[in-house]
Amino acid sequence: MSTDPEHFEEGVEDDEFIDPNDVYIEFADDGDHLMDEDDGADGEQFMGDDGEHQPEESIVYEDNSMQHFPSHNGSVFAIATHPIAPLAASGGEDDLGYIWDYTTGEELVKLTGHTDSVVSTAFSADGEMISTGGMDGKVRVWRRVGKENWNQWEFLTELQGPDEVMWLRWHPKGNVLLAGSNDSTVWLWQLPSGNTMQVLAGHTAPVQCGDFTPDGKRIITADAEGTLIFWDPRNSTPVFKLTPTDVRFDMDGITSLAVNPASTLAVVGGATGSVRVVSLSKGEVVGALGGHKEGESVEAVTFVELAGASTAPSAGGVVVTGATDGKACIWDLGTMRLRTTLEHEDAVTSLLRLPQPKSHLVVSASSDKALRTWDARSGTLVREHKGHQGPILQAALGLGGGVVVSAGDEGVCLVFPTE
Repeated sequence: MSTDPEHFEEGVEDDEFIDPNDVYIEFADDGDHLMDEDDGADGEQFMGDDGEHQPEESIVYEDNSMQHFPSHNGSVFAIATHPIAPLAASGGEDDLGYIWDYTTGEELVKLTGHTDSVVSTAFSADGEMISTGGMDGKVRVWRRVGKENWNQWEFLTELQGPDEVMWLRWHPKGNVLLAGSNDSTVWLWQLPSGNTMQVLAGHTAPVQCGDFTPDGKRIITADAEGTLIFWDPRNSTPVFKLTPTDVRFDMDGITSLAVNPASTLAVVGGATGSVRVVSLSKGEVVGALGGHKEGESVEAVTFVELAGASTAPSAGGVVVTGATDGKACIWDLGTMRLRTTLEHEDAVTSLLRLPQPKSHLVVSASSDKALRTWDARSGTLVREHKGHQGPILQAALGLGGGVVVSAGDEGVCLVFPTE
């Protein structure tokens, strides 16, 4: 099988890649300490004025959300927002997906056909299609009906191949869909035809994370055994592969990754708190970041744009990593040093960077039931978003970064203003 090359840019000169001078430095923890289990709001909510424990049903939960969507019957695992319209697509434990209006909370379309939990939802770059991926191995795609509004969608096709879908990503410019599978394979389809373009076989464990590079030219994937593979989507042979046999890349499994806007660097998070910086031009590790507690999984990585921090390919940029230790660490990749640390009372599950002109703002979601908007320049808390009664499993930005939409383990999606 081969890729239709029209979906991938040809004849573009290679970006200037960073020159990291092959530096590999392990930076120690900055000395921040985790909160004790008894610290924080969760421990206090159950205490009355007389010091006696209150039954949970008597607790009044704070809720500063703008809107809510309670239609799921079970945990909500996935949330995605439309690139133009005020629509969200959620997927859950009830084997269902929904498209709903996050300004009104109105349910628009029920996305059916799965026989197991829907763990990923994703809108195409132009917003004309929506895909859902399930633990049943199915990838189902719907498309918008007509051009009058965004509220009518029809089922398009079901894509076969994966054993169990781990994640879905659309190409940043074209109608090409990428999926990582529990059976160690990576799938690439062309839409709306549904034709399989590539089956990328090189992993030996569940492919837990992956994406297209921002320039759309390459694919990066990583698995539960700690192997990272960089692909040309037109070729089934890896551009390069990093494995735990390289002691500098022994991460006990990879749980998250992100690529910088210049498509020159990847930051990779591990299952035991390790973070590695990889040069995509050289195919090798160029740095290690040691700010998270050992043994705690790094669940989220995102790049941010800060005034005064160089975004040139030679600088690397600024990245935020979030882990189950409750920390979100902000790193300057030009120096490989920690700028500041953001704190939650439980695991950080999602990190989102607002677009320009507010790209210095980052939203973090946590298992502590709260989301927080931070100024990444200083680490200052801008706003706290409360309303969930269970861990927040995923979040997405909408209205050009004006709102954040969150998916809760208690079965409810909430909408908050980011500022």
